[in-house]
Amino acid sequence: MFYRPSDGHGLPHNPFNAIVSPRPIGWISTRGADGHDNLAPYSFFNAVAYVPPQVMFASTSAKEDRGDTKDSVAQIRETGVFCVNIVAYEMRDVMNDSSGPWEREVDEFEHAGIEKAQCSEIDCARVAKAPANLECRLTQIVELPGQSNFVVFGEVVGVHMRDDCLVDGIFDVLTFNPLSRMGYRDYTVVRDKFSLKRPGD
Repeated sequence: MFYRPSDGHGLPHNPFNAIVSPRPIGWISTRGADGHDNLAPYSFFNAVAYVPPQVMFASTSAKEDRGDTKDSVAQIRETGVFCVNIVAYEMRDVMNDSSGPWEREVDEFEHAGIEKAQCSEIDCARVAKAPANLECRLTQIVELPGQSNFVVFGEVVGVHMRDDCLVDGIFDVLTFNPLSRMGYRDYTVVRDKFSLKRPGD
C-alpha cells in the first residue's frame, strides 16, 4: 500500500504514529505565571543533543481556553521552564488520567493523585516518584506547518534519578520498565535490552 498524506489513507484509523513507534513519553510538568501546576504526557518527545543536554516535545492540538495551543505550551510561554518526568510502567494509569482535556484550572497532580516535589533549578513541580526528572529551561518554541503544531526545545539544567534505578553506576531502565507509545490506543513497555558495539569503538 502507498498513500499520499494529502490525499488520505482510506483506512479506519491514521497509521502514521503506528509506523513511527515506539516513542518515548515525555510527561511534561509546568507551572504558570499564576503558580498553577499542570502535568500532561506527550509522545512526540525525545532527547536531541548531548552538550549541553537538550530535549524536545511537540504539542499538536489546542484547547478552547488556551487559544492556539494547550496548557503545557501556554505555561512555558509564560515562565520559560518545564520538567520532563520519565514514565515507569507502574505509572501507566495515572499518566493516562493526566492526559484528559481538563480545564486550565485543574491540577493534574491532584486530579490523578500524583505526589509532587519541587524542582531544584527551576520554579516548577515534578513527579516525586518518577524514575528520573529533567529540569529544563526553554531555548525556543518552533511553530510547524499545520494548525496548533508547536515544538518546544529546552536545555536540561538539572537531573534527578531515583537511587534504586542506579545499578553499578548505570541508570538501568529495567529497574522501572519505561512506558512507550505506539499507534492508536496502544502502548508498550521495555522489559529486555541488548548491546551492540559500533564499528570503530
